[in-house]
Amino acid sequence: MRPTPDALMLFAAGRGTRMGALTQTRPKPLIEVAGRPLIASALDLVRDAGLGKAVANVHYFSDQLRAYLAGSEVEISDESDLLLETGGGLRKALPLLGPGPVFTLNTDAVWTGPNVLSTLREAWDGERMRALLALVPRSAATGHTGAGDFDLDPDGRIRRGTTYVYTGAQILDPAGIETVSEPVFSLNLIWTRAIAEGRAYGVVHRGGWCDVGRPDCIPLAEEMLGHGA
Repeated sequence: MRPTPDALMLFAAGRGTRMGALTQTRPKPLIEVAGRPLIASALDLVRDAGLGKAVANVHYFSDQLRAYLAGSEVEISDESDLLLETGGGLRKALPLLGPGPVFTLNTDAVWTGPNVLSTLREAWDGERMRALLALVPRSAATGHTGAGDFDLDPDGRIRRGTTYVYTGAQILDPAGIETVSEPVFSLNLIWTRAIAEGRAYGVVHRGGWCDVGRPDCIPLAEEMLGHGA
């Protein structure tokens, strides 16, 4: 088992329905922000953090993502037959990722400031933690609508709440994920278990973050990156 996480799951299989017409002919990870596909920004984080392995799941317009990733060292977890959501998708990819805790990263956000994956790695303590989620304060969650996801206790543990928003980056120990009976499920189920065990923690990202889930988020992301009008 890896003493520290060195493999990462890129979630790239979703349909991106909130993007409307922009995802009628391409998958959301290939939508461009500041002239670059969203997945390119995610891959920058992976490379800059020096991680040893990355796996991307594919489903919607999978041929386009395969073509984009061809020649890279990113391995493919094929969900063409059935979109498995985050939990099912991670479980299917585990043979490619290898044993032990893994990073997971959504591909529909952009970041500024410290590399969030490096921040997670520095804060990870496998003796105490089953999950370590990167969070931003609700007031700093650009592009995000609605309430927050978690509250953060003084000792770093998280509980369901509204103060902080989950950014889509985490380290997770997937032990026990094989016991979930449903083929399609969210990692929310694993977080609930970890919270109940007192082993779910959060770390605050000290930079900018923009959720690029809707067309109107693209100019917000470009402005945050310094490419706005």
